[in-house]
Amino acid sequence: MAARRCIVLHPVIRGGGRTERNAAASLAEAIGLARAIELTVEHAEVVPLAQRRPGTLFGSGTVERLAKLIAGDTAADAEPAAAGSDEEEADAKPHRGRGRIRVTEKKAGIDVVIVDAALTPVQQRNLEGAWKCKVIDRTGLILEIFGARARTAEGSLQVELAALTYARSRLVRSWTHLERQRGGFGFVGGPGETQIEADRRLIDERIIRIKRQIAEVKRTRGLHRKARQRLSHPVVALVGYTNAGKSTLFNRLTRAETVARDQLFATLDPTMRGLDLPGGQTVILSDTVGFISNLPHELVAAFQATLEEVFEADVVVHVRDAAHPDSEAQRRDVLSVLNDLGFGDDIESQLIEVLNKADLLEDEAREMLEKRAMRNSDPPVILVSALTGDGIPRLLDLLAERLSGNWHTLAVSLSPGDGSTLAWLYRHGQVVERQDSDEEIRLKVRLDEKSAARFAERRDSNPRSA
Repeated sequence: MAARRCIVLHPVIRGGGRTERNAAASLAEAIGLARAIELTVEHAEVVPLAQRRPGTLFGSGTVERLAKLIAGDTAADAEPAAAGSDEEEADAKPHRGRGRIRVTEKKAGIDVVIVDAALTPVQQRNLEGAWKCKVIDRTGLILEIFGARARTAEGSLQVELAALTYARSRLVRSWTHLERQRGGFGFVGGPGETQIEADRRLIDERIIRIKRQIAEVKRTRGLHRKARQRLSHPVVALVGYTNAGKSTLFNRLTRAETVARDQLFATLDPTMRGLDLPGGQTVILSDTVGFISNLPHELVAAFQATLEEVFEADVVVHVRDAAHPDSEAQRRDVLSVLNDLGFGDDIESQLIEVLNKADLLEDEAREMLEKRAMRNSDPPVILVSALTGDGIPRLLDLLAERLSGNWHTLAVSLSPGDGSTLAWLYRHGQVVERQDSDEEIRLKVRLDEKSAARFAERRDSNPRSA
């Protein structure tokens, strides 16, 4: 099948005040999202808007110019002549500068236009009518990626729920995912697409069934979580903006072989592995789905079960792309989503901030971030390169230090024949001192808070064991 061609548009309101994000970086992110589902980007630009038009989002001059571009008329790349009102003419002028990829040759047959903003159903239908091709907004694009990438039954259920919730207001559109022959949810078209008039009642029934199945998934995950708690291993969760290098860091720390690509949303389903810290403590490391700006609210709710591992984490490692021009804005996006998930202000006490991709930094920028990492900041900050391993030993030491903060040192006396309790203490704690005699075994052992409570229960139920 020939690669599907697309145009990517990033609208920016003129005079809307200072924006947190760089327009060119936002456009590059949208291009990355399009390429993540193997679309060929033929043209991309930042489109300044005087105001949002309720019918089409863009002004009429911009709609007409882009219609010619989509049809393959390269003359449309030039600045337009008179286009009605002054405001429409202003809207019609393409953004000049780095936020633009120019068309270098005539390209007919654009398959889809991606608008990197939220479109109402009316705007989406009107633009499709004007441009004679499929139009999807940022939410539809992200859902398409998630639909194509989800691998586990849980992930598929969560993505389908999000897609159904999003598309419920767009019933006039084709419901290709009901009879699809490929991954994704059909927002960008593809083989097997049919025009089926979706029925709201059937959609609602499907949503109810999926919610029941997700509730069962939550129950099962809760049982697994309780089983891990019985092992008393602390949980360390990796969170961060998509493509910040979480999976590469996960692989570096655990020597695992999870998918780690220079691609947005390469990881969707959570992965867990054991990790031995300096001093011998074992923790469970969890790699989670990447966050993104303007995350569809449907996905925040749908992926609550996947991100429940973060709620149970003893330490949350926020992995940031230190070399990205919008690194600070990405940081705010991640913390905002964590707040939406119910963390509130408590996240700061659990957080370690890891500035990743140090190998991509210029010397001056790297030196500045290293000085910042050396300060006693809250949350702690550390500069690493998951690719080269630089800074990883310091990160492991920091994790061990953070997790040992709630540990208790106990003096324990055991009878020589109580091998089961002795083995339990070695398995769940750190024996720092031991003295053996014919009458007893004396230990000094460090236990985390959970293990100390469990040992107290064990001792109360069997006083002869201690």
